[in-house]
Amino acid sequence: MGVSRLDVLYRRLLLTKLFIQGWGKPDDLKRIFEFRRIIGNREKCKDLVPKDYPVFIDKVEDQSDCKIHNGYFISPLEEIVPGILPPESVKARFQFIVPKKWKRHSPVCIHLAGTGDHFFWRRRTLIARPMIKEAGMASLLLENPYYGYRKPKDQIRSSLRNVSDLFVMGGALILESAVLLHWLEREGYWPLGMTGVSMGGHMASLAVTNWPKPIPLIPCLSWTTASNVFTTGVLSKAVNWRELEKQYAMHSVYEREIIRMLEYCGTDSFQMGQDLVKNSPCSLDTLSGLELPGKLLGLSRPQEERLGLRSQATRGGGRDSILLSGERGRDGLDQMLSAVSSSGPHMNMLHAKNMGAGSGQRQSLQRMSLCFMKGVMDECTHIANFSVPVDPSLIIVVQAKEDAYIPRTGVRSLQEIWPGCEVRYLKGGHISAYLFKQGLFRKAIYDAYDRFLLKYSK
Repeated sequence: MGVSRLDVLYRRLLLTKLFIQGWGKPDDLKRIFEFRRIIGNREKCKDLVPKDYPVFIDKVEDQSDCKIHNGYFISPLEEIVPGILPPESVKARFQFIVPKKWKRHSPVCIHLAGTGDHFFWRRRTLIARPMIKEAGMASLLLENPYYGYRKPKDQIRSSLRNVSDLFVMGGALILESAVLLHWLEREGYWPLGMTGVSMGGHMASLAVTNWPKPIPLIPCLSWTTASNVFTTGVLSKAVNWRELEKQYAMHSVYEREIIRMLEYCGTDSFQMGQDLVKNSPCSLDTLSGLELPGKLLGLSRPQEERLGLRSQATRGGGRDSILLSGERGRDGLDQMLSAVSSSGPHMNMLHAKNMGAGSGQRQSLQRMSLCFMKGVMDECTHIANFSVPVDPSLIIVVQAKEDAYIPRTGVRSLQEIWPGCEVRYLKGGHISAYLFKQGLFRKAIYDAYDRFLLKYSK
């Protein structure tokens, strides 16, 4: 199946770059990976969020068709991994939208936000209000960290500054969803479920893996991992690869320590590694002893000396190249070979010819940066790195057949990881499905709740 031309065109119209500041602090990545090992196991994290965690309502708005309760609470991530959230994101905000005439013992669906979905108006207009009209179902809209009221002051629109920000967002949303599910249970609402579109669907999936009870889940336009989104999907062109490559080359901690913390080794990773070895024109070595053109990293001589890079003089006595030296972990890179996709937009750059002096070294650096991106994304976002939901038969996944944002090629299917879940495919791509298929998203929500009531009716 091909990819949607509308998806490709829409991405070209957006000029913003992702991860403009790089990978994030190495110490932050280490803390996030350690935390992932806890929340990846439902038994280990079942007591992380107390059932009586405090939630506050500070404003109620009367609308013609509904009541909107505005609330907030402090993200549990701030206590569990102190300082990892930006100050603006510590307070979690939400809107609870209920019908005017409504019983407390009624269904509620939590909606997590997709990429670029700031504040609440989009989800309130496209999903929450139609669900009140069609099914009398309430909605709870949680604001993502880094978005809307929770956006850091120096962040431009939705462009996360660091790769690590995406993982912090995911960890926070898992815990914050648990806070809201506990609160809704205390208030007597039932049944409860979760949904989201695009990134919101993936975050909802991660949150449900941690909930210790059967729960309807309806992820729309999302799949098993975010790694392909940023390495082979159209969003890969928005990634600031040059900065990521520079940081990977300059800081040996990524290869020496962080790679060794990555645990995901699914069958899709192995297959991708085989594809890379088969199709790549050059071997992949560690950065130890790698000579790069002096201008490649954009460093001045004082910067090179401060970073411990050794200058190489040419035969004419000039300073045209630098040598990356020091002890590097070949074992770590070998592990990463199993986590790289050999297809997609960024790999085209890896096979580019006529790149001038140092093209072979540059290609090797690009490959290793791509390896690292694939590895860290799978570590923190691959569904197989988390517990299987209690009852996968309550999961209805809605996917677009020609989605250029969420590539499925070479990635394990959700049916393989969550046996018993249902996948519904829509014609078209990511953008057209979001614009014109909202009714089918809502239909999947109603069907999942009906399935729950048939199985677990009080």
